[in-house]
Amino acid sequence: MKEIVREKKTIDYRWVIVALSFLMVMICLGFCSSPKSLFIAPVTEALGIDRGLFSINDSLRYIATAVINVFFGTLIGRFGAKKLISAGFLCLILSQLLYSFATNVIVFYLGGIFLGLGLSWTTTTMVGAIVNKWCKENKGTIMGAVLAANGIGGAIAIQVVTPIIASGGFGYRNAYRLIALILLVVCAIILIFFKNSPSKDDTPMTKAAKKSRSRDWPGIPYARAIKMPYFYCALICIFMTGLILQSVNGVAAAHMRDCGLDPSYVGTVLSIHSLVLAGFKFLVGFIYDKCGLRTTVNICMFTSLIVMILLVLITDSFVGKVFAMIYGIFSSLALPLETIMLPIYAGDLFGQSSFNKILGIFVSFNTAGYAVGAPMINFIFDKFGSYNPGFILCAILMLGVIIAVQILISAAHRYQREAEEAAAR
Repeated sequence: MKEIVREKKTIDYRWVIVALSFLMVMICLGFCSSPKSLFIAPVTEALGIDRGLFSINDSLRYIATAVINVFFGTLIGRFGAKKLISAGFLCLILSQLLYSFATNVIVFYLGGIFLGLGLSWTTTTMVGAIVNKWCKENKGTIMGAVLAANGIGGAIAIQVVTPIIASGGFGYRNAYRLIALILLVVCAIILIFFKNSPSKDDTPMTKAAKKSRSRDWPGIPYARAIKMPYFYCALICIFMTGLILQSVNGVAAAHMRDCGLDPSYVGTVLSIHSLVLAGFKFLVGFIYDKCGLRTTVNICMFTSLIVMILLVLITDSFVGKVFAMIYGIFSSLALPLETIMLPIYAGDLFGQSSFNKILGIFVSFNTAGYAVGAPMINFIFDKFGSYNPGFILCAILMLGVIIAVQILISAAHRYQREAEEAAAR
């Protein structure tokens, strides 16, 4: 009888939580964010809205995310993850319904605010907090695997919504409504099985970990962290990274269409981009666990420089199509800088002491960068009739960020070594 009881307790609920987190990211980011560039041209053409004005919808989304994430540590401590996730799904459903009924930019702006609130409580910040609580080993790899769901969800979403949008006229409205229905179903599934915290039976025994370059240290108290110069250097780098990557990738589909590429080919590029993104997010988490922060960041950032140059070279030719496909593949290696790397920055640079608070602030600054970047590059398009000048500007800015990050990592790790040496005395 005792042997039978032991067999029943072999299920590790940690993996149920990881699976639910994967599903949440796949649907919320994959369907609500990944295909957004497909909607730019159809919506603005159907309603006669300038792209620059329409992009303010994205800015409001990012402002909402930035503001609410400042309080993420306090909110999750008071209400718990499950209640925040419930509120997040409700906001996402409202956003999609508002988009589907909107006839002017004001309603789109309101939908953008709800979208920002919803994604704040269902994606990167929430996943970072969940994985940090439930998983004690290989956090980078697990977080990468969970956030990779965005790529899979995006690939599915693009194939689902593209033919609906392509039906012409106001077909995009049906795409928004279908997304709202999918969100409702997934919300019900997650809320049935999700648990806020592991119990004794849920917490697995800690195994001897293999040698890892990732850092899991007690960390710096929040009150002290915000007084450190490299904390503000981190905020600036994270803000600029968000501004650059979101402005570039947010208009990639529209840029390819403007260059004369067939919409079906653009859809194929974006689908491959989303699928590869899933693999690269997992890979980035694995690289971090094995090689550390500096190597991981440099791979992602230098790749981002290359893909920005490729976007400028895209034309309606065989070579131009090859460049578009290369962009679609390798831009996926840059995007983890605005997702999986944010929890990694918080844990690696500042430790566990104030992880949720610092993660919330990092996500806030990252999304504040989105809020500036999205209209910036669209207003550049309205001014010059092309996104190319914006891509060149972003490449120059990214080079500056690469240099600053090297200084940041060196300063942070030097402080950690000094703190560990002082504690050992």
